[in-house]
Amino acid sequence: MSKVDTAWLRMDTEANLMMIVGVWSIRPGITLAALRERVAQRLLQYPRFRQKVVEDPLMGAQWVVDRDFDIARHVVEEVPLPLRGQSRDAVLRERVGELCSQPLDPAHPLWQFQLIEDMGDGSSALIARIHHCIADGIALIAVMLSITDGGKSPPQRRAREPEEHHETDWLLDAFLRPMTNLTVKAIGMTGKGMAKGVDLAMHGTTPMDTSLEMARMGYQAVSDVAAFALMPDDSHTRLKGKPGNRKTVAWDDSLALDEVKAVGKALGASINDVLLACAAGAIGQYLADKGEDPAGKEIRAMVPVNLRPLEQAWQLGNRFGLVPLVLPIGIANPVERLFAVRARMSELKGSFQPVMAFGLLSVAGLLIKPVQHAMLNVFAKKATAVMTNVPGPAHALQFCGSTVEKVMFWVPQSGDIGMGVSILTYAGRVQFGLITDTGLCPDPEAIIENFAPEFEKLLLLSLMLPWQGDAV
Repeated sequence: MSKVDTAWLRMDTEANLMMIVGVWSIRPGITLAALRERVAQRLLQYPRFRQKVVEDPLMGAQWVVDRDFDIARHVVEEVPLPLRGQSRDAVLRERVGELCSQPLDPAHPLWQFQLIEDMGDGSSALIARIHHCIADGIALIAVMLSITDGGKSPPQRRAREPEEHHETDWLLDAFLRPMTNLTVKAIGMTGKGMAKGVDLAMHGTTPMDTSLEMARMGYQAVSDVAAFALMPDDSHTRLKGKPGNRKTVAWDDSLALDEVKAVGKALGASINDVLLACAAGAIGQYLADKGEDPAGKEIRAMVPVNLRPLEQAWQLGNRFGLVPLVLPIGIANPVERLFAVRARMSELKGSFQPVMAFGLLSVAGLLIKPVQHAMLNVFAKKATAVMTNVPGPAHALQFCGSTVEKVMFWVPQSGDIGMGVSILTYAGRVQFGLITDTGLCPDPEAIIENFAPEFEKLLLLSLMLPWQGDAV
């Protein structure tokens, strides 16, 4: 097992299990037999899903074929959920929250699908739990697409090809070489010559030659290292604290993607900027509703950044870094908040921080668990949430002859972080998912309910702008 994947394996705590949890709403409903057949035909083409983890104090963690593999252990039927006067979604949220706090069996491959054949309205719900050590979100999207009707199987490996590229080679190319060959040389440039070269490189007033490029990259890397190390803790709110061992989830899919695109175009922002600004506004309004004044406050979310070519997603494993994104929850004006988010996102472009975070996770995978937890809690102390935004398929997927109407997922939180925000675009809709520690935020649906109203404010303001056509 790679060092990064080992770090994710050992990151499990009683409060936060490193599982990516997702739900598919499928209509008409499918049977358990059909699901097992599809999983056997498609998912098990990835060797990883037949392998368990064996840890050795000297050799580290290893992937080993589970000789006792039984598909019935990994693809199981959930009994129909009693509604007890609750809505279908409320009961499903309750069950997903329970499963988010239940660890997977370490004696077998670390994944499980649970099917509720009949949700009472002719649909089925498929709940998937996959440990983060198997793959990151980008890779798992590739996996899930491959098991849908017409999905592509993973490429066939050559006889002597390793299951995944050796992590040391990748890390050397993506992390060590840039930091040594370029950064060290740039640091070696002393005096006014380096300062002038860096200034020219950053402002683009002269042609870029090799030495200036080295200076620019070195300056960026050194600045990012310093910023990462000196980054203060974010604002204290009721959402930040020591999490317990119970989770609760919520979701919303009321936003149309075309409307989000239109608002972004009108205000000169990206889809991502618009959605993150709405999320910040929803959190700020929640705090205000609880009697906590958010004015002037900012919280930090650790945002994953993909570090691999998308065509290699089928190789599984974890190849992403993290960047700290500041969410201005204390800005009440929605347009001002959007511009603030846009500015923060622009600051992160070209940053070395994702690669440095990947390197830190690689190092953490070499350490004993207590030291690793202490090291990784540095991230947690500086953040309130983990947040991810994933572009999904533009059209609804077909699965076992039925339609996947909705796709939701929830990102795990590490250390003492108690909130995970997941944004997924799917079939023309925006799926906004939230998972929280029950003790810190027992009612994430109250935050979710603020998401669409925050967007409506931006939509109304953008409609009031003079129409500029394609020039906007």
